[in-house]
Amino acid sequence: MTDVAIIDSGGANIASLVHALERLGCDATLTRDPGLIRSAPKVILPGVGAAADAMTRLTESGLTPIIPALTQPVLGICLGMQLLFEASDEGPTRCLGIVPGTARRFAAAAGRPVPHMGWNQLDVLRDDPLLDGIPSGAYAYFVHSYALPPGTDTIATCDYGGPFTAAVRHRNFLGTQFHPERSAGIGARILRNFLESC
Repeated sequence: MTDVAIIDSGGANIASLVHALERLGCDATLTRDPGLIRSAPKVILPGVGAAADAMTRLTESGLTPIIPALTQPVLGICLGMQLLFEASDEGPTRCLGIVPGTARRFAAAAGRPVPHMGWNQLDVLRDDPLLDGIPSGAYAYFVHSYALPPGTDTIATCDYGGPFTAAVRHRNFLGTQFHPERSAGIGARILRNFLESC
C-alpha cells in the first residue's frame, strides 16, 4: 500500500513534491482515485494556480465530498491549504469548507509586490507535531497572491504587510501556505514530521 496519496489537483509543484517525498523514503502515489485516497495512511493536497480551476478539477473528479470526510492526516500545500478553507476571494470561489475562513488577496505596496514570492520567516504560535523542531524565525519559501488571516486554527504565521496564516491545523487537516518541498532543510523536516508524527 502507498504511504501517501497525493491528490492530483493539477499544478506545477507536484513533481518537486514527489521527489522531496522520495528523498525521505516515502512511497507516494499521484491519484484522483477515491478508493485509493480513502485507504491511504496519509493524504497530501498540493496546488498551484487559481482556486476556481483547482475546485473545478476536484469537482469533476468527484473528490469534493470525499476530501472533507477523510479521517487520516491530510496536508494541504499552498493553494491546497487554501482549498481546505471555506472560500477564496479569487473568483470568488467556494472551497471545501473544512476550516473556517476566506482567502484574501494581498494589497500591493511599494517594496511589497504581489505575489508574495521568496523566502520569509515563520512565527510559530504553538506546539504542534507538524512543526516539531521548527523554531520561530525559520525561513520557508512562499509563492502566493492570496492568504488567510490568522484564526483559531493557525499554528504559525508569517508577515507580509501584516500577519497571515503560514500553517494551520483543524482536527486531522493540516496546511502550509509555504512550499515545504522547496524550503530546503526546514521543509524536509516538516514533511518528515507529517509522515512520522502527525
